[in-house]
Amino acid sequence: MKKKNDEEYFVESLNDGLGFWVRSKERLAHAKSPFQDIEVLDTHFGRTLRIDDYFMTSDEDEFFYHENMVHPAAISHDAPKRALIIGGGDGGAAEEYLKYSSIEEVVMVEIDEVVVNFCKEHLPGVHRGAFNDPRLKVLIADGKQYVENCDDQFDLMMLDLTDPFGPSEALYRIDFLNHCRRILGPSGVLSMHLGSPVTRPNVFHRVYSSLSAVFGTVRPYLVYVPLYGAIWGMATASDKTDPLALDSESVERRIKTRKIADLQYYNADTHHGVFALPNYVRNLVLADPRPITKQDPMDEPGLDPKNHIPLKVVRSD
Repeated sequence: MKKKNDEEYFVESLNDGLGFWVRSKERLAHAKSPFQDIEVLDTHFGRTLRIDDYFMTSDEDEFFYHENMVHPAAISHDAPKRALIIGGGDGGAAEEYLKYSSIEEVVMVEIDEVVVNFCKEHLPGVHRGAFNDPRLKVLIADGKQYVENCDDQFDLMMLDLTDPFGPSEALYRIDFLNHCRRILGPSGVLSMHLGSPVTRPNVFHRVYSSLSAVFGTVRPYLVYVPLYGAIWGMATASDKTDPLALDSESVERRIKTRKIADLQYYNADTHHGVFALPNYVRNLVLADPRPITKQDPMDEPGLDPKNHIPLKVVRSD
């Protein structure tokens, strides 16, 4: 058991030469599932979810990620009714989709039931009761298999995935993204993250290349996510819906008419601001495309979890 004044500093590597640390006062909860190790820490960000030694989300900064992964795509759709989330077991993305009165159903497909139940209990500041909304349907299933066998159609879709290494890599390949395109309606919009163009530029470029090989309009954008320690890349992808086709007045009007409240980040100005790319990111976008395929998989190795070394610091009275 930890002493009263014990603290732990958790180091997370962003690549093989760069990382950051987060101080934890206490581990509040811990669980092991057949898939992964799950814990909630008490940190500067409030309750903070960590899975397999990677920080995922927290009470205080979840809106940087969830609002920006959801709203640039969702506000651009004329009248979204159905949304699909692959992953997203913490409930943060579902909570953002459910802010839309037009949404009739959100389907969350999460492979790990332990994560869902764990987050329901320990992260109310992230999901904010989304699991109690009757419009949310949670399916415990393999997201890849669900999409490949799905006959339904959705207006919005979010791939809330871990980085493209190991089992997750297959969900970044163009064959899977083609299935995503198939189950999106004519004006449907996909959103997903691209990783950091600063710490993982090759990953950013290759995921963007995969999206561009499948969808007619791909719009990459940038958001700083404090808990991830870096500028983070995200993108919308669609054949007919373009977030940049809306002017600021139209975005503001849709936010008001759709009665989307409790936004801590997203507004009409940030809608366009996040899409302004600096030159080094433009160069990644304009580079010769190299999509992720079975024949040409992700060639950048992931990080060994052993590199995430917990450094314990003991303080005495």
